[in-house]
Amino acid sequence: MSKLTRRNILKSGGAAAGTLLLPRFAIGQADNRPSVTIAVQKVTNSNVLDVLREQSNVGERVFFSSIWEGLISKNWRGSLGAVPGLATEWRRIDDQTVEVKLRQGVKFHNGDELTAEDVVFSFSRERMFGETEAKSRSTIQAFEKIPTPRPGKELPPDVPAVARRIWPDLVRVDAVDKYTVRFYNATPDVTIEGRLSRYGSDIMNRRAWEQSASYLDWARKPITTGPYKVVELKPDVSLTLEAHDEYWGGRPPLKRIRFLEVPEVASRINGLLSGEYQFACDIPPDQIAGIEKNAAFEVQGGTILNHRLTVFDKNHAQLANPLVRRAFTHAIDRQAIVDSLWAGRTRVPKGLQWEFYGDMFNADWSVPAYDPKLAQDLLKQANYKGDPIPYRLLNNYYTNQVATAQVLVEMWKSVGLNVQIETKENWSQIMERAPTRAVRDWSNSAAFNDPVSSLVAQHGPNGQQQQIGEWTNAELNKLSEFLETSTDRAARKKAFHRMLEIAEREDPAYTVLHQNATFTAKPKSIKWKASPAFAMDFRAGNFEA
Repeated sequence: MSKLTRRNILKSGGAAAGTLLLPRFAIGQADNRPSVTIAVQKVTNSNVLDVLREQSNVGERVFFSSIWEGLISKNWRGSLGAVPGLATEWRRIDDQTVEVKLRQGVKFHNGDELTAEDVVFSFSRERMFGETEAKSRSTIQAFEKIPTPRPGKELPPDVPAVARRIWPDLVRVDAVDKYTVRFYNATPDVTIEGRLSRYGSDIMNRRAWEQSASYLDWARKPITTGPYKVVELKPDVSLTLEAHDEYWGGRPPLKRIRFLEVPEVASRINGLLSGEYQFACDIPPDQIAGIEKNAAFEVQGGTILNHRLTVFDKNHAQLANPLVRRAFTHAIDRQAIVDSLWAGRTRVPKGLQWEFYGDMFNADWSVPAYDPKLAQDLLKQANYKGDPIPYRLLNNYYTNQVATAQVLVEMWKSVGLNVQIETKENWSQIMERAPTRAVRDWSNSAAFNDPVSSLVAQHGPNGQQQQIGEWTNAELNKLSEFLETSTDRAARKKAFHRMLEIAEREDPAYTVLHQNATFTAKPKSIKWKASPAFAMDFRAGNFEA
């Protein structure tokens, strides 16, 4: 992990007003655990709680770590490295096969014990892959609009599309015995263990699926193994969870959690200070000092494993020429954005990669340099005449989203780019294919410690950008397949470097702005620690005694 990630996990202050102390509990004690209300910008984008449909920062923040669990988990308070989850151990049989031993005695929210049968079902065609096939290198079409769930149990089309983004070559999962499963891949893959640890590879209860009347009924109240279980999802309003007291990882420290949708920053802050909310998420850096003037409150957070991007649709008339897209990338003074809008609390990274890639990290790489003269020359070469180019964005999804867009538009204007902001209400409108789809706001996370988890997962053949028809590049797609199937780490690193050259410099699919950062405000009396991810983790290990 980067130095910035570690240093920005702030320590809680001393005693404060308010009484949400979290003592140790014995099972026999009266249930006097606190309940909390958390003000968030958005509860879900898709209005369901299926991790395969809510592959978003919203889902990761609000419910992934509270509801869903995978066989391999992450060390949320540390480096986000792999740790045992629903599996206690795993081993390689060969380059294409991994055997996993399940943790015994794990209980689902309905009281069922986790067995190999549930794992096999979680990776089945019925639940995950639909009619898609392993080792198919043709891009699977995904709908730009969030589709309405089909009647009955038919999977929404985006579920298998996302599943093959995560598991392009998984053939099957077999039960060896009640507590042992084997994963069989069609090709060699050094990242199988990483794929098992990422969101989307989470385990669900087979019986609950079979008893649900429809996909939608199940997806709004999934039965899983996480520390909290669903009480009620009110689309566009709130999500209420309660403690799963048979949780294998220890009795959850909170009795109830209510995530409430509060889009306005001022309303989140005022509600926190008045005691209406116990947590307020996505605090802009310029608001931190004002909150902490009150000695009873603090703001935690820092950089996370996510990069803020702008993304290009090369089908747009003006963006079809890569010279114009390159001009966009060289017109941005990224450090000025970090300094002015983030008070230096984040950084400009070395492209779409992270240090925790280890030997796959390209230390000599850099984002396209801020060079207004070069940007102007590129536009001249492209014969760009100042035609308008739309920039689609939401106004309440990322911290400093609108302010960043306004700064970018001025930077682009200074080199001759006529970029016009189009504010949209939801991601369906952002993604919708039309002649006006050109530049959009986005981000990219590293789900595990390999470039397959970021560059390939979001920009490769079955990455979202290609699935919705924004961008494709034949050489990058071929290199993506190599990166996913080769076991030669030196050759993989060389391929990854070439992919960065294509996607960031030669035929830009995106341009990296800065590493993302999140800040959460709370009373000091709540002894909770933020993690270097979007996820808000409310298990016992994330609270002090």
